[in-house]
Amino acid sequence: MRILAVDYGQARIGLALSDPTGMVAQALAVLPRRSDAEAAAEVARLAQDHGVERIVVGLPRNMDGSEGETAARCRRFARQLTAASGLPVEMYDERLTTAAAERMLVAADVGRRKRRQVLDAVAATLLLQGYLDARRAKGEADGRA
Repeated sequence: MRILAVDYGQARIGLALSDPTGMVAQALAVLPRRSDAEAAAEVARLAQDHGVERIVVGLPRNMDGSEGETAARCRRFARQLTAASGLPVEMYDERLTTAAAERMLVAADVGRRKRRQVLDAVAATLLLQGYLDARRAKGEADGRA
């Protein structure tokens, strides 16, 4: 089952795609976010183009587990994405994925300009790999859900 992950941000939206077996995540794209409606339509189009069966949207919780305004915006976007794609959309805790992605890129000696271009896709990849690993741990991969 192909799964698409969305790292929703104020300026950009990072996307990552699983392989057909749902085992490995890879960066797909970074989209500029002009409006939520346009972004939802573009993500839905990419999902269809890649044969995606489920979409996972990162939910930015606070460190204490509570949700703030950013999480509320992500939930609103997820609802728009459900309507635009007709696919199941699931929220998944994304705490610290962007920080981890930034550390990885710095460690790999990626320049500041290039980091800005790929950071959101790398964060979406970390989000999706965490989601895939959690599904596998629960025995939900490969249609055993």
